[in-house]
Amino acid sequence: MILIVDLGYRENSLGLDEFVMPIVHIVREAGADCCIRHFTDIDEDILRQADGVILCGTALRDNLFADRIGEFAWLEGFEKPVLGICAGMQVLTLIFGGSIEACGEIGMTDIRVTAADPLFDGRDDFTAYELHTFSVKPPEPFTVLAHSDRCIQAVRHRARPLYGVIFHPEVRSEWVVTRFLHQNGLVA
Repeated sequence: MILIVDLGYRENSLGLDEFVMPIVHIVREAGADCCIRHFTDIDEDILRQADGVILCGTALRDNLFADRIGEFAWLEGFEKPVLGICAGMQVLTLIFGGSIEACGEIGMTDIRVTAADPLFDGRDDFTAYELHTFSVKPPEPFTVLAHSDRCIQAVRHRARPLYGVIFHPEVRSEWVVTRFLHQNGLVA
């Protein structure tokens, strides 16, 4: 089961339909079972049941997750695969000692792959949808995998299956989520 985490400012906000449900659709189309939880409703029982986690994005000015970063302390010891999308990438960065910085992009953006990784295997560049006002300055255990002209676009933890992308793969780059699921054995 894939735990899909809603990072919206409140449970069942409009962000659920905009940022979470498209991820649910991609995960189910790939053949995986999933469960949606708001970030304030994560407990040890659901983490034990989860084979992997996807931290979804939020609306542009929805940054409550950053003020409540302690809610994500469980990530420090979580050994299963995690994909952080936009706000989710920011959460991973903050939890592991990095920072977020102003860097806005909206719309389709050209992305260059700058480090080899199975997530982007066979691609030197691609176009993806952006909707963010912040990017990340990743901490030491993370490798930068991709850039745009303005921001870091993708990172991976060097020793654990933790990925972050600042773009929104649920919009025209669904293959990123599908590859994440396949390469981590979360779907057949």
